[in-house]
Amino acid sequence: MVRVTIDERTLEVEAGSTVLQAAECLGIDIPTFCYLKRLPALASCRMCLVEIEGQRRLQPSCATAVTDGMVVRTNTKLIDETRSSMLDMLLANHPLDCPICDKGGECELQDMVMAYGPRTSRFHDAKRVFHSEDIRLSPVIIMNVNRCIQCQRCVRMCEEVVGAVALGTVEKGMDTAVTGFEGSLASCDQCGNCVEVCPVGALMSFPYRYKARPWDLVETDTVCPHCGTGCQLTVGTRKGEFMRVRSKVEHGVNRETLCVRGRFGLDFVGSRDRIKRPMIRRDGVQVPVSWDEAGDYLRRRLSAVASKAAGGLASPRLPNEVLYQFQKLMRTAFRTNNIDCSSRWSTPFDALGPLVAGFYTRAPLEEVIGNDCVLVVGGNVTDENPVTEYLLRDGARRRKTRLLMLSARPSRLDADAHVVVRVPPGGEAQGLAAVMSGLGAAGQALPGDVTDISATTGGRAAATDSDDPDRLATALLEGRSVTVLVSADLLRSPLARATLQQLGNLLQVLRALGKGLAMQFLFDRANQLGAWDMGVLPTALPGLRAVADDAARAALERAWGAEIPSEPGLDFDAMLELCDRKRMGALYIAGSDPMMSYPDRGFVQRALRAVDLLIVQDAFLTDTAGLADVVLPATSYGEESGTLTNNEGRTQKVRKFRESAHEARDNLAIFDFVAALRGQALRPSIQGEVFGEIARLVPAYQGLTRDELGADGAFTKAALAPPVGEFFALPP
Repeated sequence: MVRVTIDERTLEVEAGSTVLQAAECLGIDIPTFCYLKRLPALASCRMCLVEIEGQRRLQPSCATAVTDGMVVRTNTKLIDETRSSMLDMLLANHPLDCPICDKGGECELQDMVMAYGPRTSRFHDAKRVFHSEDIRLSPVIIMNVNRCIQCQRCVRMCEEVVGAVALGTVEKGMDTAVTGFEGSLASCDQCGNCVEVCPVGALMSFPYRYKARPWDLVETDTVCPHCGTGCQLTVGTRKGEFMRVRSKVEHGVNRETLCVRGRFGLDFVGSRDRIKRPMIRRDGVQVPVSWDEAGDYLRRRLSAVASKAAGGLASPRLPNEVLYQFQKLMRTAFRTNNIDCSSRWSTPFDALGPLVAGFYTRAPLEEVIGNDCVLVVGGNVTDENPVTEYLLRDGARRRKTRLLMLSARPSRLDADAHVVVRVPPGGEAQGLAAVMSGLGAAGQALPGDVTDISATTGGRAAATDSDDPDRLATALLEGRSVTVLVSADLLRSPLARATLQQLGNLLQVLRALGKGLAMQFLFDRANQLGAWDMGVLPTALPGLRAVADDAARAALERAWGAEIPSEPGLDFDAMLELCDRKRMGALYIAGSDPMMSYPDRGFVQRALRAVDLLIVQDAFLTDTAGLADVVLPATSYGEESGTLTNNEGRTQKVRKFRESAHEARDNLAIFDFVAALRGQALRPSIQGEVFGEIARLVPAYQGLTRDELGADGAFTKAALAPPVGEFFALPP
């Protein structure tokens, strides 16, 4: 620790801290333009200059490290004059079009000029003009280069954090301009992070352009509904209508970054494809009816198929409370364990369950990325979890984490990886076996009981001819701590079981070697982990306890006041087979569209048409809803509150920011409606009370309250139960 005095106030900070960071600890505001916390200091804007005793010139506080005994002043006359002069030079060429600039009211240049700027300008020459018209760089980004103050935030954010390198500078001095290469953003991700960090109105969101002023917006903090990273964001609405999305600075897993889906992909809430009223199929055609008429029709149809099997499919993007209540409805009112939460793959949960129970780490992603080695298995993080990619790049570049990649698909992270093992499509199991063989080759470093792992798992696989698996194995042996991030892509493969078994082999060996070990899945659905935790699975109850576990089943039966079937149910693949053979009486689909997401669309269509009664509960008229016998209009994202559990195991609040459209009801109310038709009552049925029941009955959530979730959410807890130490061979 070193002692520093700033404006006659003394404190101790860690060695290596900058003057700017020390001033922030004291609550002293030092203005900046080019500085961003997650980027190395650039010190180009000169707004953060301070006086340091013993230094002849003013020094940039963002790039000056504190030394023991340093004395700093931040508000002298010289500093004030220097800041005023810097702002005067920026304004010399800056257009004074604040009344029509989208940044008006939240412009950092406006704020700086009000606080530190001159009241009259020394410059009277004509202003420099690069372009008389704004430039449309992409479908979502528009640029007014005349307003640019050359802070370089956008260029550095794009290159160093996002990794897209879509922006650059041309010319020199006063003629310097930021632009997309060849006047466009050909390599752009459309993430809009450049728009977010721009301090002025040089880079703007095209969808938001000229729609509202920031003081007109009602802002609501919530969570992104797309992938499992679980980014926090702020939604702005005006008169109840969706306007824009901004990231929450220094909050959540994402801090100030978002991807294109999070920033520009929430306008679906205003889609014209909303289901306005309940619909029933009459003479082969769906017709709108009242809720009462839909209830009468559904009661008759449910009675007619009561003797046949029933099944349910729920979207892993729905909140925890909705998913929990859905599986309770299916298990108590429909008397079935035929429940699933994925229409994209059949989850081999007998292989997956022990892996999750024994190794899944519920901890901040930024923390587990800080381990010595991070192994990413399968998928393409760039496409599936973009913000996770940003954090991995930051770990590799700034925190010197060894990034190891094993996948069939190339990604931008390959450029920052220490080792890349490329396998053929579906070859991840063989690739992992090859890594295990590499570990076995260093048998002297392995515990005696696993030195024969190479023979046990099937020896060196033919997945790759290179020595990359051996290099990856060496990196794992050299690291003291290892994080394994597993793409949900692997769960879609016909070889999912073999891949999970080989992954289990690797994790067991790393644990036996005494490595600090962490493992998380990279889900591409916002609440996939939450769906598993809530028991939306054919073989697992809430808390991932087996359906066949008599004690777990009895505890839930006492709480619910209803019996739960003891036989494990069918996954969605098997349910579709049952439908296709005309043996399924009722299939209840909530928020999911298997017609769009399932790999065999023709088979799904044939199976759904063959089921006796298809009930679809959704906000939008999807292809699946178009086949339904009964359509129940539900609230969309942003129209009901709840919680989501992201890949880290972090449970966060998703908040309501608009009213329900047309005659839609919230999902919990619809479950009450359907349960009543079956002669059951779901209690509790209010969102807050349902979360309370989850916190009582689901072990990982025990003790959580909605108030404790706070701004950054709260982590669920799970006591790891290591699987039996057996190793699996590759299938022939």
